[in-house]
Amino acid sequence: MKLIVAIIHDEDAHDLISALSETKIGVTKLASTGGFLRAGNTTVLVGVEIDQVDVVLEKIKENCKVRKEITTSTAMMAETSGFMTMPIEVTVGGATVFILDVSQYFKF
Repeated sequence: MKLIVAIIHDEDAHDLISALSETKIGVTKLASTGGFLRAGNTTVLVGVEIDQVDVVLEKIKENCKVRKEITTSTAMMAETSGFMTMPIEVTVGGATVFILDVSQYFKF
């Protein structure tokens, strides 16, 4: 058995969970926060048999796309000792996936 831990963008969570549910694969959803943008992420935990790992990875690839967003960055202006916000383009989305071996599994 494998435990798949996928950290995904909040906007992708609903579609991914729906896609996995359609294939009768159970998911546990956890709210999490990213480090760089401090934006909301979702961490999904999926426990599957080895032969289902590729199905889960394919659903993650289909539903968690990388995209560009515009956000603001605050910069200090030396002349006025004030702050100015500037729009910057950042890449968001996609997925960070960890696949772990499960030595034992219990369901009570």
